[in-house]
Amino acid sequence: MADRPLKGTIAVVAGASRGAGRGIAIELGAAGATVYVTGRTTREHQPDTYAGIKQVMGRTSMPGTIEDTADEVTRAGGRGIAVRCDHTREDEVAALFARVEREHGRLDVLVNNAWGGHEAFAMENFTAPFWSQPLDQWDAMIERGARSHLLAARCAAPMFVRQRAGLIVGVSFYDRGRYLKGNVFYDLAKAMMNRIAFAIAEELRPHGVASVAVSPGFMRTELVLATMHTDEASYHQVPALAKSESPRYVGRAVVALASDRDVLAKSGGVYCAGDLARTYGFTDIDGTQPAPFQIGAER
Repeated sequence: MADRPLKGTIAVVAGASRGAGRGIAIELGAAGATVYVTGRTTREHQPDTYAGIKQVMGRTSMPGTIEDTADEVTRAGGRGIAVRCDHTREDEVAALFARVEREHGRLDVLVNNAWGGHEAFAMENFTAPFWSQPLDQWDAMIERGARSHLLAARCAAPMFVRQRAGLIVGVSFYDRGRYLKGNVFYDLAKAMMNRIAFAIAEELRPHGVASVAVSPGFMRTELVLATMHTDEASYHQVPALAKSESPRYVGRAVVALASDRDVLAKSGGVYCAGDLARTYGFTDIDGTQPAPFQIGAER
């Protein structure tokens, strides 16, 4: 059990086609969990959004699918189950958790990682002053980002409350309350995600259910690597990625929290992956232990 601390655990990772969600799902699988891998990008269907980020990457499609991630979860030692789900749609989210309950009778871990922020990405205005920002950024980051965290937690909560156990992890971004310079809507969305994690922790604590927000650092996601025209094998040659971390690092942070029998003591908090690495003693996939994210220190 030491190498499979989450054997028998049932988890949902929302937004796991790529990026942090993919890294988290794989690490949960490596720890022995059954993981429902959700998102909208499948081998048969690509969302018709993301035009701006695809242009920057020089691609006609987004990297990664829920089936690819589910297969990697299984190869890592768990069981991956791909479920297409639009996390902005209440009916689809409710159906997802109804399926989990029907098939397993419980849920142990929910990871909220669905994020619509890249759908409205445009290089020419992403870092513009707030008064010049198009309001579709609000819809992408708040309505299709922060709202999805609350919606999934809302649909999963009755199951957790009946069990009187469980963990909800909101994947966010955080630098000790500093303004995340570059985009006011991004800052607002991440602050809202952190507050959602805190607020639902307050309501779930009496039922024995924990809720936390976890912040990765500067990650080498598929999108970051593509926009910098490199890959995981060659990223060392790009100075801007010198202090980056793999998406598996935050995945190991989630596994550590899910394996902690006293995780309820951390409920309501926002934790940087680098801080959790020092607390629990895990490393990134290359054996390093990247420091907690700080604005200006990622490059």
